[in-house]
Amino acid sequence: MGKIIPIDTLGECKIDSPFLAQQQNFFNDDNGVIYRVHSLDYPAGSSVDEIEYFQRAGAREKIYFKPEDVTVGVVTCGGLCPGLNDVIRAVTFCAIEGYGVKRVLGFQYGYEGLVSKYFHPPVELDTDNTDDIHEKGGTILKSSRGPQDVKEIVRSLRHYKVDILITVGGDGTLRGARSIQEEIEAQGIQIAVIGVPKTIDNDIGLIERSFGYETAVQGAWGVVNCAHAEAKAYRHGVGLVKLMGRESGWIASSTATSNSNVNFCLIPEVPFDIDGSNGFFEHLRQRLERKDHAVVVVAEGAGQNLFAQAEAKDKSGNKKLADIGTFLRDEMYRWFAGKNCEINIKYFDPSYLIRSTPANANDAEYCLSLGYNAMHAAMAGKTGMVVGLHNNRLVHMPFPMIGARKLVDPHGWNWQAVLQTTHQPARMVNA
Repeated sequence: MGKIIPIDTLGECKIDSPFLAQQQNFFNDDNGVIYRVHSLDYPAGSSVDEIEYFQRAGAREKIYFKPEDVTVGVVTCGGLCPGLNDVIRAVTFCAIEGYGVKRVLGFQYGYEGLVSKYFHPPVELDTDNTDDIHEKGGTILKSSRGPQDVKEIVRSLRHYKVDILITVGGDGTLRGARSIQEEIEAQGIQIAVIGVPKTIDNDIGLIERSFGYETAVQGAWGVVNCAHAEAKAYRHGVGLVKLMGRESGWIASSTATSNSNVNFCLIPEVPFDIDGSNGFFEHLRQRLERKDHAVVVVAEGAGQNLFAQAEAKDKSGNKKLADIGTFLRDEMYRWFAGKNCEINIKYFDPSYLIRSTPANANDAEYCLSLGYNAMHAAMAGKTGMVVGLHNNRLVHMPFPMIGARKLVDPHGWNWQAVLQTTHQPARMVNA
């Protein structure tokens, strides 16, 4: 009945799990979660034997590593995101209290902490110095962006006798983790590499929900309320809110549907013009004539076609974006002045405020599950994989399957819900 998508393993699991003493329920590698959930994903005439399943995440009855000999390494990379400390804490507590490993090392400043020339010594983590970190935003291990020399990283792992490396980060971090795992395999070393996918934008392919996303939407929800209050206090008042979302507009879309004070939602996946009879500004003018106020939410990657295209990239290899928020603010003033129309704009950019907040209760619970299940997979000798939510279950996904970015479908249910909530036109382009 179908087939399980295989995960690389370091070898046969022969050691009894310490969780046996706790009468823990265990999963085995035959427990699956269906990969493609829609009938349209399968060609006509497909048989049940062609259905693919991800391995279900969870503790295994037999493990690969002898716990008392194990050194675990943890690293956080990329931008801040609510829940990073929660994942660090969960990995540490599961490793020490659950499995009784020898030690847990936190490598500082992302992958830089695994390259000797930066002189970032690792921090030994325990249940005392991580006890209350989930109450704080940011990451106690600090972070950095950009790739590092893979051979240097593996050399450091060998130097510190690391058996398990848990990497917490987004696309670039997971690509780095895959390169590290491939170099480890090429050198014939027995080190498990497990990824915990992190992106506040919720845009990692196949991952149903990334941690920190719900906290971000909740934070944006409050900002929209403030923008709404400001907009209503002035004649032709506009509350303009720029939110995260480089290439995908999930945060902006969810904010619009969770807070019906939003009147216009602009995202990277849906192009728009600002001038012209069917441009955004004309529709905004009509809204102001009718209601005297408006709230506009724009994702940071929206409207990049309105700028001269630049080739500059950041350390993670991402294209540097022009500031759509200040651009819209300034262009609104220009356009409305040309129409001899009054406008009062209040501009909000809460990005770093939201990124650095502690996780809310739902995200914190999710982070704990991710951290624990990353350790369960690693102790069972699994490697070259991420733990991610798929079809409402935590599963094991091979690194190579984390590919295409998850985007908002302009013809899908999510965007249709935005249009129904905001009552904005489906198209704001002149062509």
